[in-house]
This record gives sequence, C-alpha cells and structure tokens, in this order.
Amino acid sequence: NFSCSYDKLLILDNISLIIPKVKIIGIILRSGSGKSTLLKLMMRFWKVDQGEINISNTSIEQINTDNLRNMESFVSQQTHLFHAKLDASDEELIEACKKASVHDFIMSLPHGYDTMVEELGDSLSGGEIQRIGLARAFLHDAPFMLLDEPTSNLDSLNEAVILCSLHKEHKNKSVVLVSHRQSTMNIADQVYSVENGRMS
Repeated sequence: NFSCSYDKLLILDNISLIIPKVKIIGIILRSGSGKSTLLKLMMRFWKVDQGEINISNTSIEQINTDNLRNMESFVSQQTHLFHAKLDASDEELIEACKKASVHDFIMSLPHGYDTMVEELGDSLSGGEIQRIGLARAFLHDAPFMLLDEPTSNLDSLNEAVILCSLHKEHKNKSVVLVSHRQSTMNIADQVYSVENGRMS
C-alpha cells in the first residue's frame, strides 16, 4: 500500500497493487486519476509519501538505480527520441521495430535504419514517435514493462500489431498497461480502474 501527494494535493490514496510475473495488468484512467504518477513511482522518479513499492520483495528504494533501470522499460506519453542500445545487432533492432509496427516506416526513410534522429527534425508524427518509443522498449528487453498510453496516437491497424507483440512478449515479462482505450485493455489479464486517486 502506498500514497502520494504533490504540493499538498493527494494524488494517489492508499493504492494497493500486486503485479504477478508474466501477466499484463491493465489500468484504466479517469480524469485526474494520477495514472502517470503511478508509473513514475514504479520507476522511482518520485517517492511515495507513505508505504512502499517492492520488486521481488525488495523495496525499490534499496535497489541500485542502474539495476532498477535494467529491470524496467518505461514508455511515456511524451516520448523523447535519442540513441539507445548502440551495441544492438541489426537483427535485434529490426525485430524490435517490427514488434512496434515501425519497421516499414523506417525502411521508407532515405537512409533507412542509418537515418540519424537529428535528420528527422520535427517531421515525425505523434504516432511515429510513439512507435519508435515502443521499439526502444522492446529492444531494451527488460522483464518489467511500464506503458503509459502506448497506443493513444495509433490507428487501429498499428494498435493491433503492437498489442499482438505485447501479448507474445508477456510470456517472459510483467507488463503494466495504462490506457483509456478499451481496445487496448482487451489483452490485459486483469484490469483495475483508478479514479480520484483510488483504485478499484
């Protein structure tokens, strides 16, 4: 159980959540629900006011930051593009991009996978940026995936490809999937609702 407030405003109130191994846990957001806060707490970007968050019975406050980041992949709504896993093989990169339904788009670029992020400038759509962020998470291959509205900017076809990939991936991962889309929740093993800081 844990609670979190910001500037004396209670955001999450006495939340209790168990995330089993190799399961997809869906969280449906409501307006002002604090769902992004929940994921940031799991990443230890913020600290809880009361209670604690544990991974395998160890408080995240006691886990080395590098180890914690290696255990977790986080895809937020505000994806920032940067170079990631520079030692990845071409096969690993292509596989991750196919899972994120962004391979065909990359192949359409003048330099394909050799295109530098700086060359793209502001020409990418929200959906393209989102899929690149998801590809980066697949490439990171962490056992714990935290996804904040991963399909919010995608059409139904790209959403279906990514949800299929997530469903296959979760056989060796734990996934927390936050979304307002009911279609996204269809792959979840268990769904919770967060409204006014409380989970049900």
